[in-house]
Amino acid sequence: MHVTINGERRELASGATVDDAVTAIGAPRSGVAVAVDGEVVPRADWVRLRLSEDAEIEVLTAVQGG
Repeated sequence: MHVTINGERRELASGATVDDAVTAIGAPRSGVAVAVDGEVVPRADWVRLRLSEDAEIEVLTAVQGG
């Protein structure tokens, strides 16, 4: 299945979850927020929410500074 993660087209296994997408890009497990098709996905739902073909996924990492 094809999805777009942070603007980059990627192929994931059929039935892949949000957690699979985060793992595929090597994102850290903390300090990260994920939105699928413009909707924020709570971390507790990452392993349950299956992605659909052509899903748009944004993985955002918190940056500290000032």
